Amino acid sequence: MEGEIEFTFRGQKSVAKAGMTVNIPANAPHSFKNVSGADVRMLCMCAPAGQEEFFASVGTPVGSRTAPAPKLSPAEFGAFLGKAAALAPQFRTELLKP
Repeated sequence: MEGEIEFTFRGQKSVAKAGMTVNIPANAPHSFKNVSGADVRMLCMCAPAGQEEFFASVGTPVGSRTAPAPKLSPAEFGAFLGKAAALAPQFRTELLKP
């Protein structure tokens, strides 16, 4: 939707830019991160349904779709990762090691 995001799928890194679509099959190992240094917005659709509950449980709601992401201290980021790791098995999700 906005900016550029790097994603890794099947070991290959690519960059998705605003307006592009990326399709990753269910249960396929993948990762994505913002390496641009600028704000990035993406729309993630998961099928079958259910994965959105993981993101809602782990994430922090923001005021609007254009609100900035919360700034986390290193300790807060560590707690976020711990929460994600603890909840992942409930959603049949495996977190990849960086």
